[in-house]
Amino acid sequence: MPRKNDLVTLDVTDMTHEGSGVGHLDGMAVFVPASAVGDRLLVRLVKVNKTHCFGKIEQVLTPSPDRVPPDCPVSRRCGGCVFRHVSYEAELRYKQAFVQQNLRRIGGIELEVEPILPSPRTEGYRNKAQYPVRMQKGKLAAGFFAPRTHEVIDCHDCRLQPPGFARILETVLGYLRDCRVPVYDETAGTGLVRHVYLRAGQRSGETMVCLVVNGDRLPHERELVERLRACDPRIVSIVLNVNDRPTNVILGRETRVLYGKGQISDVLCGVEFDLSPQSFYQVNSPGAERLYGVAADFAALTGEETVIDLYCGAGTIGLSLAGRCKEVIGVEVVPQAVENAVANARRAGISNARFFCADAAEAAARLAREGIRPGVVILDPPRKGCEEAVLESVARMASGRVVMVSCNSATMARDCAVFARLGYETVRCRPVDMFPRTAHVEAVVLLVKAET
Repeated sequence: MPRKNDLVTLDVTDMTHEGSGVGHLDGMAVFVPASAVGDRLLVRLVKVNKTHCFGKIEQVLTPSPDRVPPDCPVSRRCGGCVFRHVSYEAELRYKQAFVQQNLRRIGGIELEVEPILPSPRTEGYRNKAQYPVRMQKGKLAAGFFAPRTHEVIDCHDCRLQPPGFARILETVLGYLRDCRVPVYDETAGTGLVRHVYLRAGQRSGETMVCLVVNGDRLPHERELVERLRACDPRIVSIVLNVNDRPTNVILGRETRVLYGKGQISDVLCGVEFDLSPQSFYQVNSPGAERLYGVAADFAALTGEETVIDLYCGAGTIGLSLAGRCKEVIGVEVVPQAVENAVANARRAGISNARFFCADAAEAAARLAREGIRPGVVILDPPRKGCEEAVLESVARMASGRVVMVSCNSATMARDCAVFARLGYETVRCRPVDMFPRTAHVEAVVLLVKAET
């Protein structure tokens, strides 16, 4: 029986969905972060359970052909870029396998997954960053929470963020130091600044700076505005978001504009969008255009359909399809996102789209009661997937085709299994890499009503 602190030789033969390599020792799985399929490793066991172990690399005896030199000094500690040590080609193979395995193991679906679409960019692709700000060991720290902790890994120049974000973050930190603005202490519930939230339009170049604060104002707000305007002329919006609740949720409900407008604009799939801090918008815009292209292909619209877009956010998917269908009905639970969606449709001159604010389950039931028979239902749920009530209401609407866009292939596979019991067959699935170097992967599935 293996014991804690044992040194063992391990061949890595598989990869978990969290990005740890897997080897086997005396019939037990051993999970090793920062390893690659094909590695032979000297591993120290750090935790031993009855059925599996966890280990850390002491020495790479024979490197995998997939290995590349890590190029980020904090990636191991921050835990975001779990694939920073392997080639992008290997990462894509791993992610393709994750989606395939989840469909089979969780969904019970024997379907060959189509080849993964890579991201157009693997560095600097994110259009949004949310940096927690804390005092740690007497020092101001801003960056990212370490995995499963609230320790802030101090990092201003993450390789996944646009280069300009580091300069903006450092400008905010300089203001906090010089003006002696207290930062949030989550244990005591005191202090002001909780997060620095940056959002940029990759096509428009417009940038928003949002400070999430435990109060309703900051000292020397004019000083902050002047420093930020001098730092980057692309900043068109500086806002305060008030979150005075003891919660891990980043944004509060109230936002106050300090400078410019309360949103930024960007262009996606040829449609211009207004984005408030609360609006859902894919963080990788060029990747999102590929993702929505797959969704449009699966929807196979003829121009005669009513399309229902549940979890519609700022209306990105529905508005990108509006020119190919009779009508789009979008549903979103966040009021500001619905306001953005309505404004986005108006600005684009799209008259065949309407949006309303409701929980997806309630909205789907209401539309079913109204007798709306959509040709296509688009589902783009959060990571937890769809409530079963949503799926049942979609089935009651008797839509012939359902296109699901998912950032979590495990819950996607679970929802596909529920749809199977409701009379829908999963006929196509294609992964799309929206989050290079991380363990996350998007996927699009097409479900068709069995009798059609």
